[in-house]
Parts: sequence; structure tokens; C-alpha cells
Amino acid sequence: MTATPTPEKPAPNYTEVFNQLAKVADKMATFNRLVTTDAKIAQTPKTLVWTLNKAKLYRYVPAVPEEQLHNIPLLLVFAIMNRPHVLDLRPGHSFVEYMRNKGYDIYLLDWGAPGPEDRTMTFDDYALEYLPRAVRKLKSVSGKQQFNMLGWCLGALISTLYAALRPSDGLKNLILLTAPLDFTDKTSSGFVRWTNSEEFNADRIVNSFGNVPGELIDYGAKSLKPVENFIGNYINLWDRIDDPKVVESWHAMNTWVRDNIDMAGGAYRQLIDDFYKKNRLKEGTLILRGERVDLKKLTANVLNVIAEADHITPPCQSEGVMDLLGSQDKEVFRVRGGHIGIMAGSGAEKTTWPHIDAWLAKRTD
Repeated sequence: MTATPTPEKPAPNYTEVFNQLAKVADKMATFNRLVTTDAKIAQTPKTLVWTLNKAKLYRYVPAVPEEQLHNIPLLLVFAIMNRPHVLDLRPGHSFVEYMRNKGYDIYLLDWGAPGPEDRTMTFDDYALEYLPRAVRKLKSVSGKQQFNMLGWCLGALISTLYAALRPSDGLKNLILLTAPLDFTDKTSSGFVRWTNSEEFNADRIVNSFGNVPGELIDYGAKSLKPVENFIGNYINLWDRIDDPKVVESWHAMNTWVRDNIDMAGGAYRQLIDDFYKKNRLKEGTLILRGERVDLKKLTANVLNVIAEADHITPPCQSEGVMDLLGSQDKEVFRVRGGHIGIMAGSGAEKTTWPHIDAWLAKRTD
């Protein structure tokens, strides 16, 4: 009986194997660069016009001649525990650049990073000392007595406090983005559930750290969606790492996300106890430097931009105060997306930015 010869296996294509390994190595090198280095962000030209302690007020260099600018300048106010660079993320995808090209005279209030000596700072200081002084300087530089203001996240909270307490300062239009103002619903967000548990003690945290570390706040925010933030984000990057547009966008956003700053201990304690736990703003019992914050006294026109998929500031925390505002002209604009994506995501320049421009331009000139 004749044995059947065993077919010879084809020789390995070492060239193909080498090429595949080289591609993986290139992807790994790119991946490592993206997660360990910083991209160039916040590149729109601006000049420093005012400082107070760590805070700085910038004026962006106008993109059109002075006589062609909108009549009322626009002040941007971001949160106190993040850098404001997300408003000017990268050339070609920057809210600041977009509005500048539309003819707005834009100012940015950068709170800066608090030092140990600032650990007792509260929202009283931000809303009744820093912001009013920045507004006075804006008026002096611009030569205008009226101004528009856009506040994002805790910047929106500070802007709301100021607008209610100083309604005669010249604020005409107020734009709120993902504004945490109403904490009636204690089940809407992980932050609300955490901070209202018996075990959560803001005093213990502040007494331990002084200023609350930015890394701690960032970890808490990411833990609300741990799979997405700690795993999915990197898997998605790996899957699309050959797309230069995705790489550029991811690198810029990751640069901003990694640049955490501490939050003043006094403001953190106040945020947890007076806002999250006791809901004093909505209840009308919030007192700042002896003044009660009455939302009925907020009379500026209001555009409230809400992110429908926001897990940091759920829609109910922004929308719940609209009936309490004294404004005659007020609008809620709901946008698909999350806390950051509605302004910095790939669709922002097609939805959020044009709506803000159209709403503001109609009420500015």
C-alpha cells in the first residue's frame, strides 16, 4: 500500500510578517506619543489686559477692523477647576476662532490655579469680587458699557450668581452651557448621589487637602463612566489611529483633559454643602456676602444650552430654574452630546456654535 505524501507547507512570507509587525510598531509609537505628550492648543492670538491674584483677563485680537465688530463685547467664563483652553482647542476647531471670525470682540476670564493661600476662596469671591472687577476692566478696554457673557459648567453657575446679584452692571445677554443650578433631583447624577450619601463629607476632604486636587476631581468625573473613560476611549483611538483627523482631535482633547488644576477648598465645600446637598440657589436661601441671591432679579436675556447626554450636569440641573429667572427673553436649546462634546465635539461647529452666534447676533446689534 502506497503512503500518501504529506503536502509541504508553504514557506512563511517573512516580508509580509515583517510589514505587519512594522505597522503595529508604528501604531504603538503613535499611540504612546498621543497619550504622553501635549498638543499645541489655545493658539488664537490674545493679549493680557488685567490680572488679580491668579486670575487673568485676556482680549483676543479681533479678526476684523474695530469698526466692523459687533457693538457689544463677549466675555467667556469657564469653570474654576479646569483650564479654559477647551474654548480654543485647536486651529480649525475652536469656538473662540469661530466667534472671532464672526466679528465678536471676545474676552476670556482665566481663573488660574489656586495656591495654598487661596484655599478659603468661595463663590462669594468669584461672583462678587473677581468677576465684577474683570467686567469693569472689559468696559474700560472696549469702551462699551454693555456686555454679553457666556459661562460654561461652574463658570455658568458663577455667571448666574453675578447676573442675579448685579443686574444693573450692563449685562445684556447671558449664555449658559451645562449650568449646574438645580439639585432637586437627587437621583439624576452620580455626583448628586455620591455627595448626598451620609459617608460623603466635604469638610473631611477640604481639611485633608486644603485645595481639592484636580486629579481627585478628574478621577471622580471619569468614574461616572469608567468603562468608557478608562477603556473605551483608548480602544476607539487604537481602532482609528490611522486617521490623521481623529489623531489630531484626540491629541488636542487629551492634552486639555490631562491638564488638571486644583479647586479652592472653600468653593468645593460650598458647592457640596450649599448647592448639591441643600439646593440653596433653587430654594432662594443662598447668601453671598450678606446678599440673598434672587433669580428673579436676573433680567438679562438668557440662552440655556443643555447637553441631552450630560452625565456631569444632567439636563434637569440646568432646565429646572428657567421659570425662576426674571428674564423676559429666555430660551432653552437642547443639543445631542455630552458635557464637553456639545462645544468641543466634532458636531459642535454645525449645531451649537451657529445657534449661539445667531441668537447672540440678533440681540447684540
